[in-house]
Amino acid sequence: MSDEWGYEEFNGPSVWPKFFPQAAGSLQSPVNIETSKSTNDMTLKCKPLYWNYCPEVCTKIVNTGYGWKVDATGGEGSELSGGPLGHKYKLEQFHCHWGCTSSKGSEHTVDGIPYAGELHFVHWNCDKYNSFNEAIAHPDGLAVLGVFLQAGTECHAELEKIVSLIPQVALRNQTVKISNSIDPKNLFPEDVTYWTYHGSLTTPPCSECVTWIMFKNAIQVSEKQLNAFRNMRMTTPEECCSDPHGGPQLVNNYRPPLPLGNRVLRECGAM
Repeated sequence: MSDEWGYEEFNGPSVWPKFFPQAAGSLQSPVNIETSKSTNDMTLKCKPLYWNYCPEVCTKIVNTGYGWKVDATGGEGSELSGGPLGHKYKLEQFHCHWGCTSSKGSEHTVDGIPYAGELHFVHWNCDKYNSFNEAIAHPDGLAVLGVFLQAGTECHAELEKIVSLIPQVALRNQTVKISNSIDPKNLFPEDVTYWTYHGSLTTPPCSECVTWIMFKNAIQVSEKQLNAFRNMRMTTPEECCSDPHGGPQLVNNYRPPLPLGNRVLRECGAM
C-alpha cells in the first residue's frame, strides 16, 4: 500500500491514516481557510517575503502517477525567506492539483469554496538541514507556497511552458527535460498577500513539517490548459498498451480539507 496510495476510494485520502500514521495527526493539511477567523499579523509586514529563483534550476518535468512535477534541483539559485519563516529555504520541486471540472480541484478552500486547481512550490530549510529528506523529519523543515488556479478564457503564459510539455509526460513515469526556462515567480499572482499556518504535506507520508503560505489571490488560467492536465493518465506506458482507452484520466488528485483545530491562521494583508 505504501507505494500504491492514490485518490480512488480504495487507496485515497480516507484510508491514508491506516497506512501512514501521521495522516491521522492534528496538524494536517489542507484546511478550509475561514477568512473571518484569520488573524491580521502586523509582524509579517515587518519582515516581507523574499524569493529569488534562477529559472535554470527547473530541469525536468515528470508524470508521477499523481500529477505532474517539475524538479528544481539543478543547482544553486533558489531562495525563499521572510514572512513567517525564520530561516532560508531552497526550492525542491513544484507540482499541481486539479479536478475533473473547474468547480473543484484545489486542496485548500476559502470559506468553503474550492478553486479549479492549486500549485505547490515545495522548499526545504537549507540553513538547518543538509537535504530535503533530512528536513522533512522536522517541524520547521519545509515551506510550501500555494497558488490557486482560477479558470478563465486567457492562457497563462508561464504555465503554457509546462502545458506544452504535458503530451510528452502523458503517462506515469514519463520524464522530459525542460529546455524553455520556467521562472517560478512568474506563476505567482501580482498581489502577494497571503495566509499562513503550520501544517503537513498533503500527500503521504503527510509529515507535519510544513509552514504553509497560501497566496490570497489566484492566477487566471484557461480551460484549455486545465484540460491538458486532465488528459494525463495514471498508467505507465506498459500498462497503457493493454488498455485501448489509455487507462483512467488523472483527475481529482486533491486531498479534501481537514480541521484547523487549535492552530492559528495568520494573514498578511496589503502594505
